[in-house]
Amino acid sequence: MTAPALPGAPFLAWRGHELTLEGHSLSALAREFGTPLYVYSRAAMRHALAAYTDALQGRAHLLCYAMKANSSLAVLQTFAQAGCGFDIVSVGELERVLAAGGSAAKVVFSGVGKRPDEMRRALQEGVRCFNVESVHELHTLSAVATGLGLRAPVSLRINPDVDAKTHPYISTGLKANKFGIAHDEALAAYRTAARLPGLEVVGIDCHIGSQITEVGPYLDTVDRLLDLVEALQAEGITLHHIDVGGGLGITYTDETPPDAGLLVRELLARVDARGHGHRELLFEPGRSLVGNAGVLLTEVLVLKAGGEKHFCIVDAAMNDLVRPAMYEATMGIVPCALRDGASRRYDVVGPVCESGDWLGRDRALAVEPGDHLAVLSAGAYAMAMASNYNSRPRAAEVMLDGPRAHLIRERETVSELFANEKLIG
Repeated sequence: MTAPALPGAPFLAWRGHELTLEGHSLSALAREFGTPLYVYSRAAMRHALAAYTDALQGRAHLLCYAMKANSSLAVLQTFAQAGCGFDIVSVGELERVLAAGGSAAKVVFSGVGKRPDEMRRALQEGVRCFNVESVHELHTLSAVATGLGLRAPVSLRINPDVDAKTHPYISTGLKANKFGIAHDEALAAYRTAARLPGLEVVGIDCHIGSQITEVGPYLDTVDRLLDLVEALQAEGITLHHIDVGGGLGITYTDETPPDAGLLVRELLARVDARGHGHRELLFEPGRSLVGNAGVLLTEVLVLKAGGEKHFCIVDAAMNDLVRPAMYEATMGIVPCALRDGASRRYDVVGPVCESGDWLGRDRALAVEPGDHLAVLSAGAYAMAMASNYNSRPRAAEVMLDGPRAHLIRERETVSELFANEKLIG
């Protein structure tokens, strides 16, 4: 059988009939650790990060990993050790950063619905900045900071009404989206922030969406941000940093997103051309750092002939990987070991009691029960969105680091699923 292509998958390669990641046989890992199993390459994460850092050499900047993409502690540890900051959207994510050895001083706190207790904890830990998304939040944060005798550094997240040309569920920069402060209301919001007690205005922020595959929307966004920076400067409100967000896409099948280094260089050129090269730049990449660094391994349970289709039923399900069901996402699916013989077209589905429980449709596979499959590009918005639907324990996770394979998350047990529940006495 001809080895299937491996789009967008650094450090993933065929060695004879065996699929390997960072030199490790994925079939062997599936046998050793069981399935479903997430496997990540630390080298792939560092490789993706280097595309950003190399392009930013000599510039004042901070890369804040958008940890909602994958918040496993060993992943956070990898980026903390590389000097990254973090973009968080909850106090739970802050606690994960701290547990992984990250610094609160490099954390930007985003999110449209921060609670006062979350603000309080973040202030006490000394987060770098709050990305504020409404005037109401400004007043709440002012009250919390004043009550603690502290000043909260704030950056206003602006909604520029720029189309990121991505899936509507992950487009965040249009007028119809819930995120940020409308561009035409931004000056008034900054004036409010500048006069409220307990606040220190330090920056401007924007994030227009995820899985973006074009440079144009980023450049349009930066121009609109810089228009505001210049208008604020004329009013005596000086901003220390410009946060251009994240959202750069990856290759799942045939997408062709720009290289991260190219994107950074184009943004720097636009900022410099407008006379703002002296300002610190913040970036919030997530998917582009981890998406192609991970795979989901699953075992074939049953090959079933239906009336109109053939089904390859596997032990991973929509609770393990919800992207196909939620976003109609297409992700590569390949055998971990090649078989001789003709392939057949299957819908790859899980055992969850939902017709929406599918991982891939109409895939050409030569497989038998007991074989293992790899779902590619599963490092982002995969384990982070996993659930216990149908009372299914979540998968284990392994991090590859050179010759070593580290178990970074134990597989959940069924008893753990209801350990915090109580019967009525």
